[in-house]
This record gives sequence, C-alpha cells and structure tokens, in this order.
Amino acid sequence: MGSMASLVAFARAGASCLQRGVRLFDENFSLESPTGALLNVYHARARTVPRGSLLVLHGLAEHAGRYARFAGEMAEQGFHVYAHDHRGHGSTSAPDAPLKRFASSRGGPKLVADAFAVQDHADIEHHGLPVLVLGHSMGGLVAVNYAAAHGRDLAGLAVWNSNLTLGLEERVAVLALKVEKALKGSDVPSALFMRATIDAWSQAIEPRRTPSDWLTHDADAVDRYIADPLCGWAPTVSMAEDLVALVKIGNRAVNTSALPPALPVHLLGGTADPATANGAALETLAALLRVAGSRDVTTTIVPGARHETLHETEPYRSQGLASFHAWVDRILPR
Repeated sequence: MGSMASLVAFARAGASCLQRGVRLFDENFSLESPTGALLNVYHARARTVPRGSLLVLHGLAEHAGRYARFAGEMAEQGFHVYAHDHRGHGSTSAPDAPLKRFASSRGGPKLVADAFAVQDHADIEHHGLPVLVLGHSMGGLVAVNYAAAHGRDLAGLAVWNSNLTLGLEERVAVLALKVEKALKGSDVPSALFMRATIDAWSQAIEPRRTPSDWLTHDADAVDRYIADPLCGWAPTVSMAEDLVALVKIGNRAVNTSALPPALPVHLLGGTADPATANGAALETLAALLRVAGSRDVTTTIVPGARHETLHETEPYRSQGLASFHAWVDRILPR
C-alpha cells in the first residue's frame, strides 16, 4: 500500500466515484521506477476471463484517481487496468519532480520510462497478457512517445483528445518559454502557457458557467474538478517546456515511421473540444500515421463532445466508448 498521501488521494477519488455508484479501483500501491520516482498506482483487476492489461495515462493538471469509473468498466470487460499519477501530479513523488514539474531535466523520457515500469509490473503480475495503452490529452502525447519506444510490446494504442500538430505556434512557444524562463525562472507557473492553452480553450466555450466548462458538458464533473486540489493548476515553465518537447518528439516519431506499421491505433476526439481544434488535430494525426505506413488506424470524432470524453454527458460518452469497445473487441477478441 502506498504512502499516506497516496491513501488520501485514493480516498478523495473514491468518494467522487461513490457519488455515482461506481465500483472503485481494487487497490492503490506505490511502485518504484528506475527514474527514481515513487509512482502512485491504481489497479482494477479483471472481473471476468482476462483478455489483457490496460495502461491509462491521464492528462495535464489532474490525476489517475479520476479514471476509476472507466477502470471498473474495462475490468468488467476482462482487463487488468493500471493508472498511475505522472511525475509532478497527484501523489507520485520524485526527488526532481515536485508538484507541477516533471523533472529537473529530460522530463519527457522520464514519463515514458515511468509508464514502462508500470507495464513491466503488469507483465510480471499477469504473465505477459497483451497490453493496451490509452492516453488522454497530455497522456496521449506520452502514449505516442511510448509507442515509438515500446510499440512492439503493445497490442494496441489509443490516443484521445490529444494534439500533436506542429507549426509556427510550436516554434514561437519554444522561444517564448525561453524568454519567460530567463525573466522568471523554471519553477514558477507559466503565464504564457496558460494564456495560449487553458485560458484560450476556456474562452472558446459560449455560454460558459465556469472557466472549466471546456472539459465537459457535465456540470457535476466540472464542479468536482474545480474542487479537487490536485486538479486545475498552472504548470511551471519547466513543465511547459517538456510538454512542447513531447509534442515535437512525438510528431517526429509519427513522421519517421517510428511506430510499428501493424500496431492498431484508436484516435478519439470531439467536435466541441477547443484543445484539439474541435477534433481536427486527431484527423491530422490519423493522416500522418497513414502516410508514415500505419495500416490500422481507427478515428472517431464525436459530434458535440468536449475535451474529457470519459466525463462527458450522454450521448457523447457512450458514442466514444462504443467506438473504443468495438476496436478492442476486434483486436483482442473475447
């Protein structure tokens, strides 16, 4: 069992899920990563004949405890589900990664190495069952980088509500963050990053009740997110730089065919998600993957859905999950 901080985070996530009558994760434990991080990991055991393991990579400024409902649903489908707090998030700790910072250096590669430590644990526990990786938003950036390094070990890759597009904005962001770091330092909240991302996405929703309405139509989910002290914070300049690097390296991996051509890929977005240009970023990623040689790419853009598909209202959530379950059933039949 993890530290007291892990237990507190687990209890907070559990209370949130109990409000909806959702079965909780079966266990919460700490796992040492070769990077030096002590990962806070949640696990839901398969509740029918095991089909595989599913690694869930959460998004920016949130934590893995928010995925308990989805984990329970996938456990009912025969999956051992693992979701861990990334460095700088939730109850994971590391000497070089206080809250809101990935690492003192090479944050992106350390995120990938941490995820591999979880997969290695799952492989040992479940005797090499097939492994799926699902990344949401920032977790999707990590997932693409992960597949470039470990794709031959995967049965499938799911990238949801994530944006890997590059262009003038990326080059401007690199220069702007360098200036901000020179003026303010690395370990302070990045005002430039917030203005270019969260603030802009919030203002794209009209009418809006709160600044976090861009996440989902579900007012209760938005309120729980706002009330959660582990959610909704501004990343540091250091973390913002690492995020830009994740996009750059992930985009290069796609364009240089670093992902195995036969690896099944599931892309999911929504037409009302400002963080992905209303789903266009997922369509662009699908096209890039196919040009690079990927032979099995499934893309679903849910009409009207916002950023957090798993916390959306109906029918948006069910439409997204129906596509995902059909994909899973095809690549890993019961």
